[in-house]
Amino acid sequence: MGDGLRHDLDALRKEAGLAVERAESLEALEEIRVRYLGRKGMLTRALRGMGGVPEADRPAIGRLANDTRDEIERLLGERRDGLGRMAMSKRLLEEAVDVTLPGIPARVGTKHVVQQVLEEIEDVFIGMGFEIEEGPEVETDYYNFIALNFPKDHPARDMQATFVVNPEIVLRTHTSPVQVRGMLKRKPRLPLRLIAPGRCYRRDPADATHSPVFTQVEGLAVDVGVSMGDLKGTLAEFARRMYGPMTRTRFRPSYFPFTEPSAEVDVSCTVCGGSGCGVCGGTGWLEILGSGMVHPHVLENGGYDPGKVTGFAFGMGVERIAMLKYGIDDIRLFHGGDLRFLRQF
Repeated sequence: MGDGLRHDLDALRKEAGLAVERAESLEALEEIRVRYLGRKGMLTRALRGMGGVPEADRPAIGRLANDTRDEIERLLGERRDGLGRMAMSKRLLEEAVDVTLPGIPARVGTKHVVQQVLEEIEDVFIGMGFEIEEGPEVETDYYNFIALNFPKDHPARDMQATFVVNPEIVLRTHTSPVQVRGMLKRKPRLPLRLIAPGRCYRRDPADATHSPVFTQVEGLAVDVGVSMGDLKGTLAEFARRMYGPMTRTRFRPSYFPFTEPSAEVDVSCTVCGGSGCGVCGGTGWLEILGSGMVHPHVLENGGYDPGKVTGFAFGMGVERIAMLKYGIDDIRLFHGGDLRFLRQF
């Protein structure tokens, strides 16, 4: 019986070695391992005959069984390593890179169209002697409203659709608070000319012409003898530089709490040149911003004496300026992240 089991183990080792040698994949190797060395494998079944082996032969048969297991495991390990090297060589060959071929050029990004237009606006006003002033986007109720001549119960507050953090803190609805902050920081310096660019927030619906987040530029000039004529000349020059030398401007009476008198400013239609078309509704004009002479209360809150100085102010939405400049009909395109749109600018 011992000689028969010894013969079976020798045959099992040779059979397993041949199977391992012919294996072409790691999956096939795993099947061979289970077939020969698993709990129900051929080696386990062969050793069930140990009960019929004479007691004197059992130690030798046991050593032979262990040697057989070790030999099969060694063959499996060597074949596994060899298949791994073969797979790596194949992969390297298939994925080889010809370093002499031209590379794929990286796509260089550009500034967002709103940022581009904002910088154009800044360049125009810097060229006219204005400084850039920035302020916080989370603002106090005092600077956002009260210092700008919005009393607590003023109905114009309802026009602002404000995000309120608490009764005294809001997300700024315009960059006008920076005008007051700028005056306080510079008083009694004259002349004072500044623009305040930045993001603003209002509880507006997100539609073709409104967005809860938008970019604004406010302007302020304070000096002795500043007049409505200075305001009109400044904005007319801005319009010509932004939309072309033939651009005309029109001022219409309006109302803002922080300016008196106040005016909306229109430019001749950038599409039809003022002859009338669908974009301008046949009027020949497009509204671009609001403006006016700084209210005496606002000058006082900024630390200036309205009996000695006057000033003008204006405010524009950068997205609107960009829409008119490039013929864009939906403000949501600016914030949608569609590269097909953004790469045009």
